Parts: sequence; C-alpha cells; structure tokens
Amino acid sequence: MNALAIEAEGLVKQYRGRSGTVDAVRGVDLNVSAGEVFGFLGPNGAGKSTTVRMLTTLLSITSGTARVAGIDVAADPDAVRRRIGVALQEAGLDHRQTGRELIVLQARLFGSSAAEASARAQELLELVELTEDADRRVKGYSGGMKRRLDLASALVHRPEVLFLDEPTTGLDPASRLSVWDEVRRINQRGTTVFLTTQYLEEADQLCDRLAIIDGGRIVRAGTPSSLKKELRERLRLPGDAPDPTLDEVFLDATGRTRERVAGDVQEVTA
Repeated sequence: MNALAIEAEGLVKQYRGRSGTVDAVRGVDLNVSAGEVFGFLGPNGAGKSTTVRMLTTLLSITSGTARVAGIDVAADPDAVRRRIGVALQEAGLDHRQTGRELIVLQARLFGSSAAEASARAQELLELVELTEDADRRVKGYSGGMKRRLDLASALVHRPEVLFLDEPTTGLDPASRLSVWDEVRRINQRGTTVFLTTQYLEEADQLCDRLAIIDGGRIVRAGTPSSLKKELRERLRLPGDAPDPTLDEVFLDATGRTRERVAGDVQEVTA
C-alpha cells in the first residue's frame, strides 16, 4: 500500500459572526495516497476551498487533525509549507515580470543559487510548454498561459503534494484541456495532486479517486468507476441500460442541478 500523502480526521472549521456560529466544514475524513490525483468535487459553498485552506495552513483548524506529507498541519505549519505547492483560483502573478523572471525569483526565494534558479526555470517552462513565451511579460499572457505559469511557480521547490483549487475555472475549452495535460504530466513525475473542481468531466478525466462534499460533509467517495458501478447496482439498471455518468452520481449524492457551460463541460451549481 502506498504511503499517505494527506490524512484528515474529523476536520472542522467554524466561523463565528453576529448571527451565530457557521459550520463551513463539519467533520471531514480524508486519506490520499502518495502519487494519486485526488479530486474534491462539490458545488459552490460546499466546503471545498475551506478544506484546502486548512490543509495548506492558510486557515486554522477549529477541531480535528490533518497531516500532509507526514507532518501535522497545526503542529508544524512551516514544515508543511516546505513540502507542498499551492495554486489557488486566482493566479498570484506579477504582470510586470516575464514568465522566466517570475520562476527564477520563486526559486531564489526558496534558496536556490542563480545558476540553479535559471536551470529550474528552464525545466519548468519546458514542462508547462511556455518556453517560446518565457521572455514575454505576463500581462500579455492568455488566461490559460497564466494558469500554466502559476502551476510552474507552485512546483519550483519540488513539492511532494500539489494543491490545485479549481485550476480551470473561467478558461476556454482549449486552455482547459491544456491544463489537464499539465496536471497529468506533473503527476507522472511523482507529485501527488489534490484537485478541487466544480467540473464533473474534469474529475472523471483526471482523478484516480474522488470525494464529493456537500454542506461541509463528505457524502460520497471512491474511484469514478466504482461510484458509477455502485449507483448502477443500487438503481438495479438492466444490462442493456447505459452506465450512469458522474453527473448522475453527483445528483444522487447531493440532489443538486447541473448546467451546460462553455467547452461542453458540466458545472455543478446550487
């Protein structure tokens, strides 16, 4: 059995406001094996981003425990940060820099020498297929190019675990497929990927396993194929009936609706 890259038990996040306590995450249990692409699927407000922010040390944990790359998130957040890469929904890029300058700066901030930083930048720019545009200013990049550059930036220090929070939201179909290819390449090089998404096809195409979260709780988990098989058996579909889709698994688990969005990709909505 593979070692666990991410472990969470009873993870809770509460916010206190004038109207009382809001439970954003309500006892999430997760186990992600090293080397997996693990999908976290759910509608807006389900608790996806809150869970990611706790796992990546950006939010405090109200209760429960979490370990990432074998390290307790609450006890030693600095050590966790040295072992993870994070690309959130909004790419944190300086548009005045070139793509190469941005990656070199990131590498230098992580302690690389000038020569090491230059070599690492070239390696990563090749990985995300941006070598031809490496010396252009980021302000001239398309949305898809910015997302790929953000992925490269998150990989500078060779993280064991890469967290991607809705990496293709707002991208056109071609850019979305390009980011999918980058995620596959990153994973093939040994990096565990924790992917949150609203797009059902994205989870189906990329993820070894996934969990569906709704209302701050995990409501279904497994491989895409096993979840479809379980639904088929539970619905007692006849042998000549088509297999359930991940859309139908999601609807069965949460009762939500779905809409068609650009690029023929299904987005789950409240």
